[in-house]
This record gives sequence, structure tokens and C-alpha cells, in this order.
Amino acid sequence: MTTIRSSDADAQRNAYNAAFHELGLSWFWDTGHYASVASGSDDRTGLRNYLAAHQAHLLSAHDADFLVEAILATKERCHAQASAAGGNPAAFINWPEIQQRQIGV
Repeated sequence: MTTIRSSDADAQRNAYNAAFHELGLSWFWDTGHYASVASGSDDRTGLRNYLAAHQAHLLSAHDADFLVEAILATKERCHAQASAAGGNPAAFINWPEIQQRQIGV
């Protein structure tokens, strides 16, 4: 098993949360949740397990491979954009606040 440094894990978690936000998914992975999804599996397997356990209703309308690939492609692009912009991809981002729905917006 590969040990992921905290800053690397935070950058990956931020990229996932950015992808969820961009795709209109109201999911948020905090540090503990990301660690449980990412532990002992590759990204595809972790996402498939997450979908089956926590978002099974989506699998009745969408193919699991389609969802996994859409999330991973968006995550990789979000991570690359954050890095290319010179930002710190591991910086703290308050995703629950960003994803909070606004009345009238």
C-alpha cells in the first residue's frame, strides 16, 4: 500500500470536491471520508465502491463506468488547473460553504 502525504491527499480530495461541484453533485468528502474511500484501492475501485454504498440510486439511471470516468476526468482537469494557476492544490477550501444552495440565485 502506498502512503500518501497529507498535502498530496488534500490536493486529491480538493480535486474530487471540485469535480463533484462542477458536475452538480452535492457530495463533499472531508479528510476522513476521503481516506476511507481511497484506502487500499485505486481511484476507479474506490469510486465504484462509494457509488454502490452511498449513491446507489444513481446507478439505476447511469452506468457506473460512465459516472466513474466522468468524475475522474473532471477531477484530473480540476487538479491540473489548480496546479497550473500557481495555486496550492492542497489549500483549505470550505466546500460545504461553496456548495450551499442560495435562495433566489
